[in-house]
Amino acid sequence: MVKIGHIELPDFPLLLAPMEDVSDPPFRALCKEQGADVVYTEFISSEGLIRDAAKSVMKLDIYEKERPVGIQIFGANLESMLQTIDIVEKSNPDIIDINFGCPVKKVVSKGAGAGILKDVCLMEQLTAEMVKRTNIPITVKTRLGWDHDSIKIVEVAERLQDVGCKAIAIHGRTRAQMYKGHADWKPIAEVKNNPRMHIPVFGNGDVDSPERAMEMRDVYGLDGCMIGRATIGNPWFFKQVKHFFKTGEHLEPVSLEERVEAARRHLQMAIDWKGEKLGVFETRRHYTNYFKGIPNFKEYRMKMVTSDESKDVFAAFDEVLDAFSDYQFV
Repeated sequence: MVKIGHIELPDFPLLLAPMEDVSDPPFRALCKEQGADVVYTEFISSEGLIRDAAKSVMKLDIYEKERPVGIQIFGANLESMLQTIDIVEKSNPDIIDINFGCPVKKVVSKGAGAGILKDVCLMEQLTAEMVKRTNIPITVKTRLGWDHDSIKIVEVAERLQDVGCKAIAIHGRTRAQMYKGHADWKPIAEVKNNPRMHIPVFGNGDVDSPERAMEMRDVYGLDGCMIGRATIGNPWFFKQVKHFFKTGEHLEPVSLEERVEAARRHLQMAIDWKGEKLGVFETRRHYTNYFKGIPNFKEYRMKMVTSDESKDVFAAFDEVLDAFSDYQFV
């Protein structure tokens, strides 16, 4: 059993990573149904929340069926982050996660996300004060370091644990790498093998197959894995990993009918939550992956990603079922 504070999770839990414009309630619901043990919201700006920015506030929506669910926040100003804790508590999440790892320029330029990797003392101070502010478990997601020459993740993880962080998820790249190259899990294993560490250490980065998840568990000895890009348009990934762990075999490929049904439900839930316009627009990014591998699919994909009305997208799903009824995924 793995525990985040008082939250009990199964052995080697699978966590849905917080992903901007991806990890919204409709997508989290689909992933939860397919075996995700913990799901996280999109990351939320502390400055946006305290200014009551509509987009930031909307990201606080969580639902009972998602639990345990974490709300992830980012920022570099202590007072703003503490005010954010007070706001986030009203949504009653199971976990509050601090993003110390986002590499994008608009976040880093403000000293937040991975930008804070340049100031470990500030990381420690923010974490410590946020732990004091709430009884909800505080966790951290971060990267190995700012660049290859500044990797101090073993020390960083220990310091965050010592001020009350209840779990840490580590992406196996530096900020300088962005999402290029390969994730290096060895430093994450060094964190786990530090005899002073007693909180869960989750690995993140390049878990794109059941075999890779098993490697993270059995070779690197981590407590669980946080999975991001491999789940986009593929919420079944969690189920596939768990089946492989249990049997050593791969599940049969997801059928066309299942993919269309998931895409339909995803779009409908998005419309119910965001409204017609945003629901249609923000679900487009998933369709390429839902139907990945189908030959000569461009005509149908274009209908899905250019139609502004949901009725036209739903009609495109029907066309796909008719046109590719004999197609077998491998």
